[in-house]
Amino acid sequence: MNKTISLVLVIVIIIAGGYFLLKNKKVEAPAATTGVETRNTVIYTDAGYEPGTLTVKLGETVAWKNESSSGMWTASGVHPSHTLYSGTSLSEHCLDVSGTAFDACGSTQPGDSWSFTFNKTGTWKYHNHLKASHLGTIVVE
Repeated sequence: MNKTISLVLVIVIIIAGGYFLLKNKKVEAPAATTGVETRNTVIYTDAGYEPGTLTVKLGETVAWKNESSSGMWTASGVHPSHTLYSGTSLSEHCLDVSGTAFDACGSTQPGDSWSFTFNKTGTWKYHNHLKASHLGTIVVE
């Protein structure tokens, strides 16, 4: 009988101890994601795009975050036609309802970002349409 009482007492102590250890643990939901891989981020500043060249895998998304003091309009080369990636001119692909033109088709304001998914391999040069001397390159493998 003493063994049974001792066994029940040990089980109660283990359960009570587990309860007190775990009752203050907060379970948090996973952080929300935007669907954009953060490692594929290009920062735009008043000095231009950084990094100047970014290599990604086919099907990956790149985000351009505007940390400058003015608008940025990221678009495929060559300025002003934007034809290198899609083969269509600015007037033919903006507004890009199909998501196939490597062109923001408008200004991205400071603090905002724009992203594009690359579905073609190659070396894709781009620029800021609002300040065409600011250039960058995406290499898609």
